[in-house]
Amino acid sequence: MDAQAFHPEELRPWLQVLTSLAIGFLIGLERQRNPTAKAGVRTCSLVAGFGAVAALLGQAFDSPWIVAAGLLVVGAMIIAAYLGPENHEADSGTTTVIAVVLCYCLGAMVWLGFAQLAVAVAIMTTVLLHFKAELHAFSEKLAPHDVSMVLQFAIITFIVLPWLPDEGYGPYRVLNPYHVWLMVVLVAGLGVAGYFALRLFGARRGLLMVGLFGGMVSSTATTLVHARQAAVSGGARASSAAVIALANLVVPTRLCILAAVSAPAVVPFLVPPLALGIACGIPAVVQRYRYAFGDGNAAVPELTNPASLPVALGFGALYAGVLLLAAWLSEYAGKAGLLAMAALSGLVDVDAITLSSLRLFDTGALTAQIAVLAIGCAFLGATIFKLATVTWVGGLALLRQTWLALLAPVAGAAAGVWLFAPA
Repeated sequence: MDAQAFHPEELRPWLQVLTSLAIGFLIGLERQRNPTAKAGVRTCSLVAGFGAVAALLGQAFDSPWIVAAGLLVVGAMIIAAYLGPENHEADSGTTTVIAVVLCYCLGAMVWLGFAQLAVAVAIMTTVLLHFKAELHAFSEKLAPHDVSMVLQFAIITFIVLPWLPDEGYGPYRVLNPYHVWLMVVLVAGLGVAGYFALRLFGARRGLLMVGLFGGMVSSTATTLVHARQAAVSGGARASSAAVIALANLVVPTRLCILAAVSAPAVVPFLVPPLALGIACGIPAVVQRYRYAFGDGNAAVPELTNPASLPVALGFGALYAGVLLLAAWLSEYAGKAGLLAMAALSGLVDVDAITLSSLRLFDTGALTAQIAVLAIGCAFLGATIFKLATVTWVGGLALLRQTWLALLAPVAGAAAGVWLFAPA
């Protein structure tokens, strides 16, 4: 009986082949929508399955040339299908040829153990194929300045960042070049993302997305980017204030998520104060968005240089300075200075001190009350820094439009800590 027992591993080859066929089916389903394409659901599915079989035979005979030969056959086959008299109304064939060849390669990847990556690439490929018209329309709208902006961001992200060492240097070994430059990339990236969100979705939906996702990534960097935009263009002050207000309101939600994942035991103590803070902040944020987009106030001037490198470098330098100050305070004040360090660290990174406090609570080094107070101080420090940034970069006019929306969540959270403080 044991000799005939079922082993899940026996299903693996069948699952690999089925996954390959499914990948081909997905890409072929999109190609089937083009009536002039020479490959559809059946062709792409069979080609992906052929890739898996070729990889199987290559492993069995220990010969990678079988996979290479299969690729040549597939390429020659699909190219031959497009040979003939030129038809200007028909599909030129280039996209379909690449799609079919990619189906073969993805099928081989599945058999060779890269199924997750192959499925992800297949989904991204289908998205690119499906949104052809939208991508063409978007590319036609790009100005030379837009291309230069993207190239600048790509250089600082994909060329400079990977080469920087990911280890601590300097006093207290807190200056990590990789992390500091990551802040530079973050500020520049938020500017680029906001720029394209406005171009793609318009003022109302675009700024709503910028506020939500900017708050999830970094409300501090979002505040800096949009305070600068308000200073550059006074007409964008109302919309910038709305984005800053929404990004700040997202922070308590993000902290609740971090607590639920990192230390679920602290949730009953932390969530009520933060929920009260969110409730207090919602009216002010709604009022900011109504003012920005009501009565024809939705005009949002385009960002002149959303990936401004000097602004991003300045934020990176400030980030490094605050890290040094927090490390110094931690060494000389010890546990007695935890709350002060939390407020100072919160100026640039609420998540770091939040995760540290949650970890200490989880190990029993901190009580729930101290952990909640440390997180609250970090939130307060971040809000103070945003108010200073709004005033310094955006001016008093922007401060008058944002101070209530920034302070209301903090006041609500502080009241919640007093009301729901653990015994």
